[in-house]
Amino acid sequence: MDASTRTKSTSNKPKYSRFTQQELPAWKPILTPKWVIMSFITIAILFTPAGLLCLWASERIVEIVDRYDDDCLPDSYITKPDVFIESKDTNKTCVRTLKVPRKMNAPIFIYYQLDNFYQNHRRSDKQLRDPDAADETDDCKPEDNLNGNDDEPIIPCGLVAWSLFNDTYKFIRGNNNIDVDKKDIAWKSDTKIKFGSNVYPKNFQKGDLIGGGKLDESKSLSEQEDLIVWMRTAALPTFRKLYGRINTDLEANETITVVIQNNYNTYEFGGEKKLILSTASWIGGKNDFFGISFLTIGGICFFVAINFIFICVINPRPLGDPTYLSWNRNHGGQ
Repeated sequence: MDASTRTKSTSNKPKYSRFTQQELPAWKPILTPKWVIMSFITIAILFTPAGLLCLWASERIVEIVDRYDDDCLPDSYITKPDVFIESKDTNKTCVRTLKVPRKMNAPIFIYYQLDNFYQNHRRSDKQLRDPDAADETDDCKPEDNLNGNDDEPIIPCGLVAWSLFNDTYKFIRGNNNIDVDKKDIAWKSDTKIKFGSNVYPKNFQKGDLIGGGKLDESKSLSEQEDLIVWMRTAALPTFRKLYGRINTDLEANETITVVIQNNYNTYEFGGEKKLILSTASWIGGKNDFFGISFLTIGGICFFVAINFIFICVINPRPLGDPTYLSWNRNHGGQ
């Protein structure tokens, strides 16, 4: 075998094809000033009305926000809020008055909001849906077993469930109570899949240290929607969670009395509690972020387009001949 044959047989050079040599037809646009200016103007034309539409939809939403944690603290406990909230003997009933600024059409969503509360802590998901996984509490410490007894697992275990929000709200209009609908406030995927219909609370909030709300041991976890909503943990320290719905309209300038049981301890870590009543639209709840974002992008694109037009008029620059570009020439270099 001569040297040329040996070199040819051991060569790693791939077989020639237009695909491997990147010679397939392709669109290679030349970004002329006209194309660039038109692109920015098109984006501005699309984003500016979209931003105005989002702001209009957000403005139509009626929202009432009432922070009550400080106002629901008796004067005698201003300097020692922890003593007030942890005591079983103090009266934690608090009455608030809300005025409806504009007519609120049903359904009206009731939220509670917590500030400076970091909820994203590890938990055991398998225990929530499988009764045979009751003993799998390794990821739940320190709230894994009742007083350290391995034969008494806590269901649901973990700090997230242990810190279940337990403030309650009662709404009164005139002399009549307003019914709060607490059905279907959790995601269907959670009630049907994530939380088992044959898993029941056990040893929950029965230890030496009580964290938050308690659960009805006669109901399965899939039926306890307040817990399910709470267990969908928030990524940020300020968050809202759905408490219920009011399925009746509230008229403008109407006065609503709210009786609050101020049970949840946010004083120890400097947190805040807020009660929120809100309507909704196709954009969701009240949120100016999307509208402002769209308007900002549209404004920036319009500003850049105007500057490009100004530059092209004041100091125009002739374009080169695109036929001299490498991909427009023959392979022989002609």
